[in-house]
Amino acid sequence: MDVEVDVARDFSEFPFGRYPEHGPFNGTRFREEKLIPPLTRGVRVVVDLSGARGLAASFLEEAFGGLVRQGLTVAALEEQLVVKSAIDPSLADEVWFYIGDAAKAISN
Repeated sequence: MDVEVDVARDFSEFPFGRYPEHGPFNGTRFREEKLIPPLTRGVRVVVDLSGARGLAASFLEEAFGGLVRQGLTVAALEEQLVVKSAIDPSLADEVWFYIGDAAKAISN
């Protein structure tokens, strides 16, 4: 069974920032509330970024790169995480870049 997370519907149409001090719909909160729980249970998570507006690098890096900093492996994420956007398919590549970059930073 997959968990589907539509960022705009299930979190905010205007997610912003890294940390709680940046506002209520930040990357840390998204990661902790929407991604970590199902991923740590071994469930596949399909994240749809299509309806979210103004997705800043800071939000995406914290939400997704932060998964690696929280102890999830790139291999596990490759099996369990699907990121898509009908509006801007390159956002999925951007997310995977942040995941890989966080993994490199940890290994150095």
